[in-house]
Amino acid sequence: METWISFITDVGFPVAVTFYLLHRVEGKLNQLIESIHALPERMK
Repeated sequence: METWISFITDVGFPVAVTFYLLHRVEGKLNQLIESIHALPERMK
């Protein structure tokens, strides 16, 4: 938690929120890609 606080004070709140949201979206995109790759097998 201390690293997040020092990061926010260094770069600013909007940048910290942007990085946090990008990190969350990346995980969702990886799940979506895996689902798309598995789709042809499920359609057989």
